[in-house]
Amino acid sequence: MAPTRSTDVERSLGRRMRGAAGLAALAGLAWVAREVPAALGGRLAGARAERAARSPQFRDGTFHNQAGTRTMVADPGRNLLRELIFGKQKRRPTAPVPLLRPSASPAADTTDELNIVWYGHASVLIEIEGRRVLLDPVWSDRCSPSALVGPRRLHEPPVRLDELPPLDAILISHDHYDHLDMATVRALLAGSSAPFLVPLGVGAHLDRWGVPADRIIELDWSESHRVAGLEITATAAQHFSGRGLRRDGTLWSSWVVAGARRKVFYTGDSGYFDGYAAIGAEHGPFDVTLMQIGAYDRAWPTIHMFPEEAVNAHLDLRGGLFIPVHWATFNLALHDWSEPVNRLWAEAKARDVQLAVPRPGERVVVDEPPAVDGWWQAIA
Repeated sequence: MAPTRSTDVERSLGRRMRGAAGLAALAGLAWVAREVPAALGGRLAGARAERAARSPQFRDGTFHNQAGTRTMVADPGRNLLRELIFGKQKRRPTAPVPLLRPSASPAADTTDELNIVWYGHASVLIEIEGRRVLLDPVWSDRCSPSALVGPRRLHEPPVRLDELPPLDAILISHDHYDHLDMATVRALLAGSSAPFLVPLGVGAHLDRWGVPADRIIELDWSESHRVAGLEITATAAQHFSGRGLRRDGTLWSSWVVAGARRKVFYTGDSGYFDGYAAIGAEHGPFDVTLMQIGAYDRAWPTIHMFPEEAVNAHLDLRGGLFIPVHWATFNLALHDWSEPVNRLWAEAKARDVQLAVPRPGERVVVDEPPAVDGWWQAIA
């Protein structure tokens, strides 16, 4: 039977609708991808490049660690891609991660106040002597230049960005996507007047994203800046940097946040190295250390600490309370989701290290930390 005119019209209409849907899909992809070039950030140029060239950490066009490191170590007989796809690790929790909304800040004498609110991964609020310092804020759904691909959050942020209290400073440890997020920076630019303290070169990214020059403070290792009565010092770390194909064009750092009486240390991302003992000798003791414990692997042993090494570093730093960060929010390695904190808890007990493991959003009063209750084990 020959097709009727109505059938021809239907087929033609179907082709047009499919074509329109395809064009709409392409337009949607283009719309989502439009921010990718900007998310890659800026590059060293002008006075910023000249300052970087004077750094003891800078030579041959890039920044370097104090000791030789490799971001990937050969492991004969091991196929990382196969392990990633077919490995038996439990890389996601079996139930939602329990979130808490931070309680009101204790009505204590702010001259001695020291509280920590962990929002997930490495995003932390330090409440110190009445001041507030935000570390490595990442509120986006993915730590990636794209909203379509890349590691996705295992839990929502426990609070919205617009629910954060007034900030006195925002610290960035390095320019990897799980520590420096364009959308979060832009939101904080609009919703806060706090300055951004960053390692050398990272200001180029902030420049591209519209952060005014007077809100960007770039520091080399051992350089300090006073803000709101706090002494904030960039200290050494053993890691690397890069948001695209080019690596190590910006510096990475750990941070010391010191008030008149209280002190906090934050590792950023780092392998274990003898610099921790030097930092502890110069700046310690610390009331609390915020220590990276996740995203380790024997394939990159010098740029991320294993949990047991984090305990070594805490002791080198002359730390008091140990609070782990850099776990539970993004899948960035091949180990089980809960392995880092299980290993940490065992090591802390074996070495008599005071430990607090808050749920995302939970405020820890450093002088009265909650007992470790193994909350993650129920969802592991």
